[in-house]
Amino acid sequence: MEVGGYEHVVVLQNIKVVDGDLVEALRQIPRGTVPGDFLDAIVVGMDMLIKKYSSTNKGKKRMCLISNGLSPIKDPYEGSKEDQVNAIAGQMTSHGMKLECVVVRESVAHGENVSVMEENDRILNLFPQKTRAKTVFVESPTSLLGALKTRNISPVTIFRGDLEISPKLKIKVWVYKKTSEEKFPTLKKYSDKAPSTDKFASHEVKVDFEYRSVEDSNKVVPPEQRIKGYRYGPQVVPISADEWDAVKFKPEKSVKLLGFTDSSNIMRHHYMKDVNIFIADPGDQNAIVAVSALARAMKEMQKVAILRCVWRQGQGNVVVGVLTPNVSHNDHVPDSFYFNLLPFAEDVREFQFPSFSNLPASLLPDEEQQEAADNFVKMLDLAPSDKAEMLQPDFTPNPILERFYNYLELKSKDTDAAVPPLDRTLKRITEPDPELLAQKKSAIDSLLRHFEVKEKPKLKKLTRRIREKPSGSDDEDIHRSISSKSEVALSENGAKVEKIGDSTPVQDFEAMMSRRDNPEWVNRAITEMKNKIHDLVEDSYEGDNYPKALDLLVALRKGCILEQEPKQFNDFLHQLCKFCLGNDLRSFCDFLASKGITLISKTEAIDSDVTEEEARSFLVKSEPKSE
Repeated sequence: MEVGGYEHVVVLQNIKVVDGDLVEALRQIPRGTVPGDFLDAIVVGMDMLIKKYSSTNKGKKRMCLISNGLSPIKDPYEGSKEDQVNAIAGQMTSHGMKLECVVVRESVAHGENVSVMEENDRILNLFPQKTRAKTVFVESPTSLLGALKTRNISPVTIFRGDLEISPKLKIKVWVYKKTSEEKFPTLKKYSDKAPSTDKFASHEVKVDFEYRSVEDSNKVVPPEQRIKGYRYGPQVVPISADEWDAVKFKPEKSVKLLGFTDSSNIMRHHYMKDVNIFIADPGDQNAIVAVSALARAMKEMQKVAILRCVWRQGQGNVVVGVLTPNVSHNDHVPDSFYFNLLPFAEDVREFQFPSFSNLPASLLPDEEQQEAADNFVKMLDLAPSDKAEMLQPDFTPNPILERFYNYLELKSKDTDAAVPPLDRTLKRITEPDPELLAQKKSAIDSLLRHFEVKEKPKLKKLTRRIREKPSGSDDEDIHRSISSKSEVALSENGAKVEKIGDSTPVQDFEAMMSRRDNPEWVNRAITEMKNKIHDLVEDSYEGDNYPKALDLLVALRKGCILEQEPKQFNDFLHQLCKFCLGNDLRSFCDFLASKGITLISKTEAIDSDVTEEEARSFLVKSEPKSE
């Protein structure tokens, strides 16, 4: 079959938005029985794009060729194959098209013509030299899935201005995002209340809030008569937007050098958030030379720079980060810098773990055990020296997003469709490679021979009562155990926090939670904090203890999230609200609701059994309906 004289080229579907019909057509497409000329396919596809969009959408027209590149290309009627490529590339450039070629070759049989394959690769590699094109070679279905990029993001500068080395030395720079986290798609509420005959219905769900007067619940307070209030003890202090604006921190847009330091002083694990890239202003030759000179000098001296950055005017915060030189080895690519955010003191969490050197000699690993452990760790390398790197980032899709969209496509056809089993392609990403494990079986067997390996039983989490148990209870025994086991540590390292005091309860709680000399310190800290909060609420007079109880509750919530103890917090909040509702302390529940205190949901802690919607509606549901 042919299209317009191009033999064995079939148009499966005209250009339109991808829908379910196209997906089904691709799944049922038959395998060809005759060789195909991929240059003919490119010409037909290019012609379809030109007829559909003409000269519009320049730079946005994109064509993707997927081929094994093993079929011979016929000789043109006039000129050479190179001339044909030049003509096609010229047309693509003039109409603002981009070509992406994905060559799939899982394995090449010995009987196939290697010269044809090499000739086709040479022809495909001519396109990137003549027009906007890219050719990638993949060897597995997983790599094919990753090579098909569904979304291209155009880089946008987050800062254009001066890199201020000193008041007399400034370099014009542009700052881009080098990497960006791929966000999970946002799911919006859908309304089916619109009639099916309304073709222009958006089906959006809009939420409106009304503020009513306390004295008269039927009176709606308009926005111009409302002002924010903040609790200070039992009182509410009103603060207007103008007053907030007057005291708000307003740093000037700038990027300033704070100083240089040895690169060894900056730890890789201190990097935060995404990576940015600093380049010289492309139109300023002096800036390009200055950035290159600075980058090369820093690399030669093994230095990095510490910067203070305010990306835009009116930004409410200042970031401090490290500037690392990126010297280019390509004459056509100028030198640049990588920029990583550094943490402030409150962002750093210290986790202290006991050293193996403190263990007795009988528990230390011998040479054979150490070697077995080293070999086991080395086998986990995805880029061994004797093989190509596995799961290359450029060709590995995000398995979570792929699985989400696959299931979304099923749900569009059947709303009751169950979640399908994991696809074979995604299993190669999320599960260990059987071939790799088979090759490294000796390392695994060696580890099993030298170490006793057994399954770790699941520990049952203890549920604590709000009140301290009486003398002689299990809690008292735990306390004695902790005290006796930590006597040596206390004498060697100085006094450590053993209980939550009245002067600095939050700091005491955090100190106890961070102790690693006995696992029971976490449970004890949580129990003591619960008791503190309960006492503050119970002894409160007209809400005077509510703010302090709130501070402790926020600290307890944060600690339970960090230590993966969401059930302890959720159970306590249930008990606390039940206690308040039964003892004429309903105002404390209202106070928590106004501050947005919720249960810990699954999105915050994976061990939680509370959904996000249940967490948000908990305090609202606990209030009785007004008569």
